[in-house]
Amino acid sequence: MDIAVIEDCTRASHEERIAFGEVVGRLIAAGVERYHVDLVCGESTYFISDGQFHRVAYRPLDTRPADAFSAEGVLAAVRSIQAGRTKYLTFCRQIMDAGCVGYLVSMQGKRAVYYGRSGETYVEPFPPAAG
Repeated sequence: MDIAVIEDCTRASHEERIAFGEVVGRLIAAGVERYHVDLVCGESTYFISDGQFHRVAYRPLDTRPADAFSAEGVLAAVRSIQAGRTKYLTFCRQIMDAGCVGYLVSMQGKRAVYYGRSGETYVEPFPPAAG
């Protein structure tokens, strides 16, 4: 596990210097198989296949997640960031406004799973690679 890469990816995301596709590529190269983002606590945990993990804490956003989960709201935020209309911190606020409290990204499963307070989920497959 390359902790320097993990911490740089987290920092670069929060400084809005890096896009999701680049984050995933760099994390895969660093040996990460999945990661979890807790939007409420302000921490991300990165896991590798041998059971090791590394947690990175950061200042949580000043946004409280909505009580009700809206898969449609999460989808709209995902499409907006994919289209380049928003950056990471705005995306996080938008998914929190849609009731999302955290998400899991699985490189092996090629998907992100967004979830609400009551366990509601929205699953977004990774976009196909540009060819």
